[in-house]
Order: sequence, then C-alpha cells, then structure tokens
Amino acid sequence: MNNTKEKTEKNSSKIISLKNSREFSQVYNHKKSMANRLLVMYIYPNGLDTNRIGISVSKKVGNSVVRHRIKRLIRESYRLNRHNIKEGFDIVIIARNSAANKIGKSFSSFKEIESAFLHLCRLHHIVS
Repeated sequence: MNNTKEKTEKNSSKIISLKNSREFSQVYNHKKSMANRLLVMYIYPNGLDTNRIGISVSKKVGNSVVRHRIKRLIRESYRLNRHNIKEGFDIVIIARNSAANKIGKSFSSFKEIESAFLHLCRLHHIVS
C-alpha cells in the first residue's frame, strides 16, 4: 500500500511533454508568442488541469551534445519553477542560436537560461 502512494507521488511530479507535430502545430497556430535574446515561448490554453511542455532546439543551434544540454537546462528551469506557473497551458519553448553561446558547465549558464525562461513566463502572465 505504501508502495502505491510512492508511485502516485512520483507520477504526479513527472513533466508531461508535447510529443507529436500536431500538438506542436496547434500551439504554433495560436500565434501567442513572446521572445527574448535566448528563447521564444508559445503558449496555448489546453483545457486540462496540468501544463504540457514542448522544447525545440534546431540543428542550427549546435551539435547534438549542445542541443541536448540546452533542452535539459530548459526542462530543469521548468521543473524548479512549475509550482509558480499557472496550470492549463501547452507551452512550447524554442531555443535561439544565442542560447548555445551561453551554455557551459558552469552554474551561471543554467541561471541565464532560467532567467530567460522566467522572463517569458512573466511576459505571458502565467507566473502566479
């Protein structure tokens, strides 16, 4: 019984992702976007009681190692701040080329990505 409770708590903390191009297209076609020098964020109300997040990093940004690191930093920024973000949105985040210049092994690269992410959340008025 205790094991079931642990599984439920673990599943509730999982980040739900947008998976297919139809889901991404629905958010893009809504055309509600904001941008800063590192990221572009699109949002679309999804009618659910949770947020779904999609992250896109183009091959123009860098090699696979760089692209995956940017995705991890964005996902971690969302995970650490999702308790402050209003529920019920599909969120697509696109990394710009300048994001590749900001990443490194240092903590400051994470802080820059997190700051850019939170800035866009404030512009979209989805931070509570």
